Amino acid sequence: MTKLSFGAHPFLLGFEQLERLVERTAKTASEGYPPFNIEATSDNTYRITLAVAGFREEDLAITVEDRQLVVRGRQGDDGADRVFLHRGIAARAFQRSFVLADGVEVAGAGLDRGLLNIDLRRQVPETIVQTIKIGRK
Repeated sequence: MTKLSFGAHPFLLGFEQLERLVERTAKTASEGYPPFNIEATSDNTYRITLAVAGFREEDLAITVEDRQLVVRGRQGDDGADRVFLHRGIAARAFQRSFVLADGVEVAGAGLDRGLLNIDLRRQVPETIVQTIKIGRK
């Protein structure tokens, strides 16, 4: 039996890239740190909130690479001379990725009380009505 790929479905003409995006998202879905929320703040705006307790602004980097939002965190080792009896607070580097749809842009980011907020905005395209003339060949 032949597997019909998602992008090859006859009703999804021009959506070949969608299958690649779904596969890329599935690969990044297994990440567990840091925890995050995604919320719709209005019809065309979203907010991603990551719990990054212990990270400073200079420890974090946010980039958009090929429609993929990438958040990286790396803490400096300022506790090298400290002796921990118990270390339960994570102090590890991370990379968290989110695939952005076409038309979604990063509007800004802020760090507040250990939470990194990334605001996204969807550009609403203008509705265009196009009349196609039928000609003879």
